[in-house]
Amino acid sequence: MITELGHFALLLAFGVALIQTIIPMIGAAKGWPGWMAIAEPAATVQFLLISASFGALTWAFVTSDFSLSVVVANSHSMKPLIYKISGTWGNHEGSMLLWVLIVSLFGAMAAWFGGQLPVSLRARVLSVQAAIGVAFLAFILLTSNPFERMAVPPFDGQDLNPLLQDPGLAFHPPFLYLGYVGLSMAFSFAVAALIEGRVDAAWGRWVRPWTLAAWVFLTIGIALGSWWAYYELGWGGFWFWDPVENASFMPWLLAAALLHSAIVVEKREALKSWTILLAILAFGFSLIGTFIVRSGLLTSVHAFANDPDRGIFVLGIMAVFMGGALVLFTLRAGAMEAKGVFGLVSRESALVVNNLLLAVSCFVVFVGTMWPLLAEMFFDRKLSVGPPFFDSAFTPFMVLLGLILPVGSALPWKRAKLLRAMRPLRFAFMAAVAIGGLAWAMQTGRSLTGPIGMFLGSWVIMGVIVDLIQRTGRGPDRFKRLFRLPGADWGKAVAHAGLGVTMLGIAGIYAWTVEDIRVAQIDEPFEVFGYEMTLRSVTNANGPNYVSSTAVIDVAQNGKFIATLEPEKRFYPVAQMPTTEAAIHQNLKRDLYLVIGDQQENGGWAVRTYIKVMTSWIWIGCALMSLGGVFSLFDRRFRVAPSGRKMSEGVPAE
Repeated sequence: MITELGHFALLLAFGVALIQTIIPMIGAAKGWPGWMAIAEPAATVQFLLISASFGALTWAFVTSDFSLSVVVANSHSMKPLIYKISGTWGNHEGSMLLWVLIVSLFGAMAAWFGGQLPVSLRARVLSVQAAIGVAFLAFILLTSNPFERMAVPPFDGQDLNPLLQDPGLAFHPPFLYLGYVGLSMAFSFAVAALIEGRVDAAWGRWVRPWTLAAWVFLTIGIALGSWWAYYELGWGGFWFWDPVENASFMPWLLAAALLHSAIVVEKREALKSWTILLAILAFGFSLIGTFIVRSGLLTSVHAFANDPDRGIFVLGIMAVFMGGALVLFTLRAGAMEAKGVFGLVSRESALVVNNLLLAVSCFVVFVGTMWPLLAEMFFDRKLSVGPPFFDSAFTPFMVLLGLILPVGSALPWKRAKLLRAMRPLRFAFMAAVAIGGLAWAMQTGRSLTGPIGMFLGSWVIMGVIVDLIQRTGRGPDRFKRLFRLPGADWGKAVAHAGLGVTMLGIAGIYAWTVEDIRVAQIDEPFEVFGYEMTLRSVTNANGPNYVSSTAVIDVAQNGKFIATLEPEKRFYPVAQMPTTEAAIHQNLKRDLYLVIGDQQENGGWAVRTYIKVMTSWIWIGCALMSLGGVFSLFDRRFRVAPSGRKMSEGVPAE
């Protein structure tokens, strides 16, 4: 009964979304307040209906309702409760329902908190947001219905992909979807502004918090996915340039560019056309990511490799929304004349360079991700584009970005003198060079990755410190003024510092990782890079829905005991699939990373050991970037109208 109600709620949500798409848009065009007012309650009702539908599907997974095909294919009665719940979105059908739930959530939030928006703009934003919901609700109902029944329900299910039965993957998809699906709101604001023919400072301020929220969630989601890949896959890396990883990373890069570009629109009423284009492209790349994950054309360890027919449907959705938005952008580009004029050396110019570097780096990732598919389609050649290409093609743009970031923050608006702006940074630059030189001196016979990365990360962090000091001015009260800075200023500082910390972590893991693979005998010590390892035992045990082999390995250094680590191999009988559970001993300096392999003919066990330097700094940096975004979201300037008072219809209150 509950599942039938969930299916019925989904059908009703489709009807409400249609009404929300059509009537408010007509009302905005005709100036009919009653028709425009329908958008807000419709957005709320749509969200409640889809929430009810998602709740019904979750209940089906929790109660192991094997009358539903999706539950049979992705659950099992012996599975732990947390993975029954996460199984709701650990499949194509359920994840698409989560997709539209988040679209409706952002639409409802715009209705609840958009009272300061001009009435016509709010109606158009909610209408465009509903149109996205219509498209994907149709996709679900026509091709991917999660409430499809089994003619003869089986006794038990086929279990969830064992790789997804992990806490990191339980929370990773919801955060990721809140991120790149949340960019639909920036898209809706862009299209609504194009229809109205009005892009100004007020629009720049309205679109920033929505983009910022999506960027924060996307940062958390990507970090969780990276963390999961690091400890779960047993490869010892945090990023593999996998197509699904790239699918979320490309919108992240464009969202970061959009955030910085919207600042220029808000402060100087410049870069209007570029900012609108970024808003369109950011969501467009989210749709491209959806296509990559759903079409099955590109393989990945965590893709929904479904039939190409579904991919064609998503491709059609992408063509309609992206094509329509870009046509509208072409027609309206003349109405978005920039008012702010700025010099070649200015903060605006630095933000333009920032945008170009982020956009071009996104294009590099896109080409590398799609090239194998294009080569097979047009040249009948099977190619593989791996980490060496991405590392060599992507890294230079990030190096340039790290170099200009502190300088751009120090430049004033409109026009500046570069030498004067650089003067406060001279000691920060020298300190960063010293840190890079120290890294160079401490290593022998290694690449430049470590010293350059240490210099860049230190340069970005010290630039943040100098910027904060400059903002407090002089005098005995400067420390108090530091804590009275606006939330957006603190947000920028913490987020930029987080980027620097992440750069330090990436430099460490790329430059100084040590790997050792050997056959270890019970109670026979072996040494890896100054650490003494002793395999004490390997025992077999049964888990809730798997069997495992767990090794016990003691680790010591210079005769001093450090830790006992227990790497594990699991086998899931229902899915007939093995997984690796790495054992990791972490501190700020390094990770001891151990993986147990198969037993060998001589009775020993294959053991892979990694010493990974500064790995934790990567995720600490991601956490700081997310925290910086949260600080900015709580800036009171995002909670009031641009003039400090409520906006009237289309015109700031005088």
